[in-house]
Amino acid sequence: MQGSMLVHRGGEALMVAMMPERDARPAAHRCAGACARAARRGRANRWHACAGLPTDILAAPASEGTSMTEQHPTDSAAPAIAIATALAARSLGKRVKLPDGELVILDGVDFSVERGESVAVVGPSGSGKSTLLSLLAGLDVPSSGAVTIDGAPLSTLDEDGRARVRAARVGFVFQNFQLLPSLTALENVMLPLELRGDADAEGPARAILARVGLGERLGHYPRQLSGGEQQRVAVARAFVTGPSLLFADEPTGNLDTATGQAIIELLFALNQDAGTTLVLVTHDEHLAGRCRRTLRIEGGRLVADTRPAT
Repeated sequence: MQGSMLVHRGGEALMVAMMPERDARPAAHRCAGACARAARRGRANRWHACAGLPTDILAAPASEGTSMTEQHPTDSAAPAIAIATALAARSLGKRVKLPDGELVILDGVDFSVERGESVAVVGPSGSGKSTLLSLLAGLDVPSSGAVTIDGAPLSTLDEDGRARVRAARVGFVFQNFQLLPSLTALENVMLPLELRGDADAEGPARAILARVGLGERLGHYPRQLSGGEQQRVAVARAFVTGPSLLFADEPTGNLDTATGQAIIELLFALNQDAGTTLVLVTHDEHLAGRCRRTLRIEGGRLVADTRPAT
């Protein structure tokens, strides 16, 4: 039976169509049909709720005869020298106009993250943490300031250009997993590889699922998995594309303490093995302490940038 999923992004509620569970088409075709068409029709439908990724990461419109892989940033578009800074925010601000004035969500946020660093972003609810993450990933556009990822200035790119940067370099882990319920664990992890145009999606997906301890659960649907197992699938999906930068938004927020701890151990182990740069939004001060560095946001401002005592 056809269904739908309600997803929130930047205060917007978006309804995304879901495909029938017993459709025999390949995973990419099953979910991409509705979501990619929605992405091509308009810029509002930018969240690929099914795969837990923005539609324009996975399905930026391609010109005729051009594969999805060919749309990724090429070496010619990147600096000729290695960039030590993986991520940078410069005077970053976000304001929203309201009938009775202007709401300042972020104001003058400045920092940079080196390659391979793990950085926690902490602060009270409503302080602007998730908005900051959206701006850093290029999912939202700042009112002022600029963001660069691996030397690519997002502010100079259009929406498709930002999508190509994310497709090539960025992975996401969300609090609510955002797995496609009509796909198995294996198919969920294969999905970004298939939509990217990889010739072999199944091999890497099987390998990473075995790495996260789900080698015996490949054919299970999300409803047949526990919360911890669903988040393991989501973590596998985030790492399977080999991103240089991983954003995680409250990855243990929907899990019990013991399960959440196991997920964090897994996340940090994979991150270390892959040498990925990690930016983690969390309310958990203990979890933040696992990172090499902590950024504290209060009232939309960066009020502290600390590193654990050695």
